[in-house]
Amino acid sequence: MMKTIRKCRFTLIPLLLVLSLLCSCARSSPKDPSPYETYRASQTDEAQEAPGSLSSPPDSPEVQRARSDFDQLCGKLFHDQLSDNYLTLHYTLADPAAYGITDCNRNFGDFSLALLKESSESQKEDQAALEAIPFDLLTPKQQLTYRILEDAYKTEAGFQGLELYYQPLAPTVGIQAQLPVLLAEYIFYSKQDVEDYLALLSTIDQYYGQILEFEKEKAKAGLFMTDSCVDTIISDCDAYLAVPEENFLASTFNERIDAMSDLTDEEKTSYKAENLEVLASHFVPAYKLLLDGLNELKGTCTNDKGMCYYPQGKQYYEYLVHSSTGTTYETVDKLHDAIESQLNYDLAAMSKLLLDHQELGEMLDDYHFSYTEPEDILEHLRDVISADFPELEDCSYTTKYVPSSLEHTLSPAFFLVPPMDRYKDCVIYINQGSVSISGDLYTTLAHEGYPGHLYQNVYFLSNCDSPLRKILNFSSYSEGWATYVENYAYTMDNGLPPELGKLLAHNASASLALHALLDININYFGWDKEQVSSYLSQYYDTSDASVVDQLYSYMLESPVNYLNYYVGYLEIRRMKEQAERVLKDRFDLKEFNRFILDIGPAPFTVIKPYYEQWLAGCAK
Repeated sequence: MMKTIRKCRFTLIPLLLVLSLLCSCARSSPKDPSPYETYRASQTDEAQEAPGSLSSPPDSPEVQRARSDFDQLCGKLFHDQLSDNYLTLHYTLADPAAYGITDCNRNFGDFSLALLKESSESQKEDQAALEAIPFDLLTPKQQLTYRILEDAYKTEAGFQGLELYYQPLAPTVGIQAQLPVLLAEYIFYSKQDVEDYLALLSTIDQYYGQILEFEKEKAKAGLFMTDSCVDTIISDCDAYLAVPEENFLASTFNERIDAMSDLTDEEKTSYKAENLEVLASHFVPAYKLLLDGLNELKGTCTNDKGMCYYPQGKQYYEYLVHSSTGTTYETVDKLHDAIESQLNYDLAAMSKLLLDHQELGEMLDDYHFSYTEPEDILEHLRDVISADFPELEDCSYTTKYVPSSLEHTLSPAFFLVPPMDRYKDCVIYINQGSVSISGDLYTTLAHEGYPGHLYQNVYFLSNCDSPLRKILNFSSYSEGWATYVENYAYTMDNGLPPELGKLLAHNASASLALHALLDININYFGWDKEQVSSYLSQYYDTSDASVVDQLYSYMLESPVNYLNYYVGYLEIRRMKEQAERVLKDRFDLKEFNRFILDIGPAPFTVIKPYYEQWLAGCAK
């Protein structure tokens, strides 16, 4: 029997609030140089060209024009992505003017079905501009970015015509849950930032009004959420209806204001009063508007089962899987089989460990890591990973605790992605209501800190010189990496008996695989609760029907969320295992990890050919 069922963590990424720029477009087929040669060349200080990658001399006007056109396109995409949403802009850049962005409305951007459709159409022009650039004349780094854009355009084409299936609201991972935390962590670098924050916060009721209108259109089309999902969102958001003085956005605002040395006492008092007024006249009404609207729409749901029971639900789920995970598995069926195979492998490994070491069964409910305090754990992790991971330049981090009023609505922990021009200032939130200090906290901080999200983000941002790549979000890469190293953390020098660490690592992997399979089985193959209960009874005590109800509801509310974690982890794990088989004694874990980190966030369909060439080069 596996040990736990728990909610997944998530990386709190400000870009959640804007539509992806990578919507629609077909893929071109340029004559490429070897991906491995391109990758290796891109890592040199001289940015030397990959052999055979140029059809013209490197300094010819044709080459210069192609590279200039590509840089201009990337600059346009970067500017467009950040210029219509001030929260995203502030979280992405501490100094937007340094990147040529000086004008952005102080609001959350606009949200509507019409804009979703317009976005797809406008991005066809960007796709055409990309295809007009000769791929083989670009530098290796440009070619990698080109491949990423090209692949993402191809995938996002699947969203066209399915815009009403998009769900901005959901328990834990929805905008209504993440936005308040982003507001609480909004950094004040200057007095102007305070002014901008208050102006931004004053538009939240308008923004939520637009989301509610979208939900009404979903309801008219028979695509509105289930009643249980509505009830969960309403229950989770009750804390936001508190009087302003008791709202955590008041206390966190006051703390940030008090920390500013360039404000007078009078200015601080004035800003605090203004914040309370904005909370009272905009923030609380925004949540009341949203919740009242959801209550009115309650009962309009036409499907209380998986995504596949909607008219185009199966098609949308296929799009979600490939868009969210970037998986190399061509179909959902093949992905399902791969997950099931890995689950069976982990279960078999667990059985063997328990058979060979019968004392492990008694340890499962009472084990402790050597370190239990967050700061001690992170310092230990930073030191102990040096043998298997590339060196990371120094950075600062702060650990904070989720406000008690929000513990039941947010994930066990999350990493707050820092601005790309202040990437060394990191924040990790810990949810004391969900994380066990003696059990989960050690591996949780490996996932969020070292060598997880914090480490991977700082590594990438310190080594990447493409502003556009720094803002593109490939969550399955980042969550897959964090899950991969979380699993690795069980077997480090952490105070656990080695065999127990292995058992717990297999257990964590199997548990996450099981949840990923439930996601697919419910949303793609149409399992009902009875089938879910029967399946789960093989692994858990399901005598408590609420366990099945909760899992079933979660998969309906947040389809593909578990796949974000597991599929990325599975892709990385499979690459590592293949490298170990091929290279045998020559396999170097640090060099494998360096490859994954150096190539950076991207769809695994893009990473795969680079990996194959990397492996071939190592095998020579």
